[in-house]
This record gives sequence, C-alpha cells and structure tokens, in this order.
Amino acid sequence: MLLAVGIGAPARAQVVVVANGSPITVYDIEQRSKLIANSTHKVPSRQEVIQDLIDDRIKIDKAKSYGVVASDDEVNQAFNSMATRQHITPDQLGQFLQHAGIATDTLKARIRAELVWGQLVRGKFSSSLQVAEPDIAYAMRERKESDSVGYIYTLYPVIVVVPYGSPAPILEAKRKEAENLRSRFNNCKTGLEFARGIRDIAVREPVTRSTADLPQQLRDLLNGMQIGQLTPPEATAQGLQMFAVCDKKASKTESPVQRELKEEIFQRRFKREAEHYLEELRKQAMIEYKDESYAKNSKPEKASRAKSPR
Repeated sequence: MLLAVGIGAPARAQVVVVANGSPITVYDIEQRSKLIANSTHKVPSRQEVIQDLIDDRIKIDKAKSYGVVASDDEVNQAFNSMATRQHITPDQLGQFLQHAGIATDTLKARIRAELVWGQLVRGKFSSSLQVAEPDIAYAMRERKESDSVGYIYTLYPVIVVVPYGSPAPILEAKRKEAENLRSRFNNCKTGLEFARGIRDIAVREPVTRSTADLPQQLRDLLNGMQIGQLTPPEATAQGLQMFAVCDKKASKTESPVQRELKEEIFQRRFKREAEHYLEELRKQAMIEYKDESYAKNSKPEKASRAKSPR
C-alpha cells in the first residue's frame, strides 16, 4: 500500500523501488533523507537513503516470516522513551520533528524496523550472543580494570504533576515547588509522608536499582547523595520527577565495570551477527527499481542485486 501523502502531491507518491513487495516512494526517500540529516548532521547521498529504506523493508519482511512484529504500543513506547532520554515530552519531540519537516510516522517507521530486527537477531543468534563470566573476566584483564564495588539503591519516585500544555510561568512555579520540597526533605520517613500530603505531588511505589543498571550520569549523581535526600527535578511526560534515595547497599554481584564490559561485548557480537545476516538477506531480496534514474548511482556490485528478473 502506498503511503498517503495528501491530495495534490502525486509526484511524491510515485513508487521508486519495490523491496520484497513493499513499495518505497519519493516521499519516503525525502522523509528518510531529512531524518538521517537531522540525526547525523550530514546530508546523505540519495543511494544511501534508498539502501537504508530497502534494508528496513528487508528486516521487517524477514522478521514477519518468523512471526516477529512490533505493535503500535511498542513503537509508541519506544518513541516516548526516546523523548524521555532527551529530557523532553513526546509532544515536544513531535514538534521538533515537524519543525524539521519530518513526519512523526517517519521516525516511528524507523523505530519499528529496528525493534523487529533486534528481536529477530537476538532470537536467531542467542547462543553466540551470550556473554559468560570468563568473557568478562578476560576483558577486565585486557583493560587492567579493577573489580569495583557496585550498589543497590531503593528509590521512591516523587513527581510534581505539571498539567499538559502548561505555559512557562506555571512550569517555573512547579520547578520552584520541587526545589522547595528538596530543601525540606531530610529523611524518607517524614519526607515521603510530607510529600504525599501536598497537592499535585505523587509518590510512586519504590523501585530497586543496581548501579550496574543505571546510566553513568545517574550513577554519578546517586553516588554523591546521602540517604534521605531527593535528586534534582527532571522533566518527564508526567511532570517533574525526583527520586528519594531511601537505601543504599554494597553489592559485588555485578559491578558497573562488569556490566559495561558485558554490554560492550554483547553489542560487538550483535553488530557482527546483524551485519552478516543482513548481507545474506540482501542477496536473497527481490529488489525492483520502477524509476531507473534512482538506480543510476548504485554501485555495480549492488546493482545486480537491485533488480529482480524480468
């Protein structure tokens, strides 16, 4: 099915190439080019963009053959998480994309392909992707890393609720309210009770997190805090979120260094398997250019793969 691009734009709806039965239009190419340029700060070549779109079609098609699909809820959740990592709301991310001339669905299409591809590769190559303790120990010896101690934190999320679409003055007032609570928060027992009694402040159920599971920035922040303190407020989709640090215990089950090395080894193996697998699928793919002008810049070795038998 062609992407709906609106009445009055038939040229943008023109199908340029069909990858495993899935059409890629001029509109798709324009949108993906803008997305890549905004994320990499480099203008990609037309053929790079087309190959990127073809790869996505190949990934989705192969994943579907194994019954691997990404629901709209999963895609939206990943989109929202992307916004949270950038300390903005999903709506703000959508506005940023719109300002750059990029449809939200363009980014979500990219997210969908990566979600199913990640699931497919992890499932198909699970045995070779496993990272054992000897692998981590070897990596630590190679880098001359010491086996540092990690911590397990008990954290209570405390959220100053900010109404959707609130203007800057209200947001600033809420931020002052959050900072005022931080200054009066001396311990979890009385501090959490006090916070629960304040209007528009929500105290969530406690969560337990190991330093090995935390990003470096949050890990450094928590390491410098005392038990019974609140972290600085951070903007989220729900409002201004803080964490009450209510417990901290030493743990050597898996230190931050070990977790980082484990993730690094996994990502290196994942990348290797994914690249080899995608190259195999490219050779098997049925690619047909409907507009030969878009195929002129193809590399010779890829051009033979880029056309299905006629």
